[in-house]
Amino acid sequence: MPELPDVEGFREVLRSCGTGRRISRVDVRDPGVLRGVTVRRLRKELEGRRLEEPWRHGKWLVAPTDGPRVVWHFGMTGLLLCAAPGDPVADHDRLVLTLDDDRRLHYRDQRKLQGVHLAGSDEAVEHVLGDLGPDALGLPRDTFLERVAGRRGAVKNVLMDQSVLAGLGNLLTDEILWRARVAPGRPARDLDEAELRRIHAAMGRVLRSAVPTARVPPRRTWLTGRRDDRDPVCPRCRGPLRADRTGGRRSMWCPTCQT
Repeated sequence: MPELPDVEGFREVLRSCGTGRRISRVDVRDPGVLRGVTVRRLRKELEGRRLEEPWRHGKWLVAPTDGPRVVWHFGMTGLLLCAAPGDPVADHDRLVLTLDDDRRLHYRDQRKLQGVHLAGSDEAVEHVLGDLGPDALGLPRDTFLERVAGRRGAVKNVLMDQSVLAGLGNLLTDEILWRARVAPGRPARDLDEAELRRIHAAMGRVLRSAVPTARVPPRRTWLTGRRDDRDPVCPRCRGPLRADRTGGRRSMWCPTCQT
């Protein structure tokens, strides 16, 4: 599932491929990815428009133009790719924007759980984004403590709640909690300030390392790099890792290291 580092990578794809370019053609290959806009209106509103500097909030990507804004969400399987003129169009490329230099932006999504919105103003973008919490990247510690301390539910579920913090998903939260030595099922309201400070510090380290790679990197020194092993062991203590369900999601953690 694309999480904050992945979407930051898509922002860079959009910035490097599209910023300053005009959209010469809009090809909606599957209207099922459109949210609140018709194929006809999307073409009318976007063709001839110039793309401006994109920005991201949590797992959402916003592509302003000199008119409306395109708002993307990548769901479970979405990608944004920059294609050369001769590159083939894949089966799951749902929306293709051809630019004035003949390069193309491909929105690829196998499962179509989210999609593409069109917003006419900054206020309309805010309406699409809804009640998102502050972006997790660079979040000040005091703000983190205010938003997480005392919350009901398991700490992993709180961190993944996009109305609390925007951008964290399953892989990131497991990695952060492993580094902070906190079990994912611990109630957030039972955590003391020292534990919350450790989680915040771990979040910053993980995101600073992951964002330049545009993914949650499966390094062998990371929990992420062990979770798909047949008999996974903790990179830190070499004890066996445990897989549980937390809020319906698979959690990987170390019962020795994480209290």
